[in-house]
Amino acid sequence: MSEKIMASSHKHHLKSLMLQIAKGLLDAEAIEAVEDIFFYMDENCAALDMPGSLAELQELCKTIHHQIDKVDEERYDLADKGGKCDKEIEDLRIKVIEFQGLSADSMLQALLGSKHKVSMDFRANLKEVKKEVKEEVGVVSCDISAVARARQRWTSMDMTPSTASP
Repeated sequence: MSEKIMASSHKHHLKSLMLQIAKGLLDAEAIEAVEDIFFYMDENCAALDMPGSLAELQELCKTIHHQIDKVDEERYDLADKGGKCDKEIEDLRIKVIEFQGLSADSMLQALLGSKHKVSMDFRANLKEVKKEVKEEVGVVSCDISAVARARQRWTSMDMTPSTASP
């Protein structure tokens, strides 16, 4: 057996050396990443232009807060208007449901209000149609008997309607 067996202390020593080298490489990599971030920021981002004195900073903050207050008021007003529109839409939906069950007179009265008295008689404009009753039973039986007599004549003459000529 030509294999050499290492002592356990020697193995431990080699492992610790490898871990120290890896730790050094990771630290160098982290430092390089931070430097890359600073280089990128310097290259792509403009410097922040801030007023130099405390009074100027306070004035800037007041201006920003004033703008925020205006936007909040506008948002509140728009939300209020939207709520009113939603309520009006719901009221109109309820009216539509109520109108579906009403007659024409009551619907017009509801639309025009109680001040206007509306009464329309749509049936008065319709024309009346008089129906004539005929005794169709007698007419039909007469027609059937006439057809039967005509057939008897045709057969007695030994002619069929398809061979007869006028």
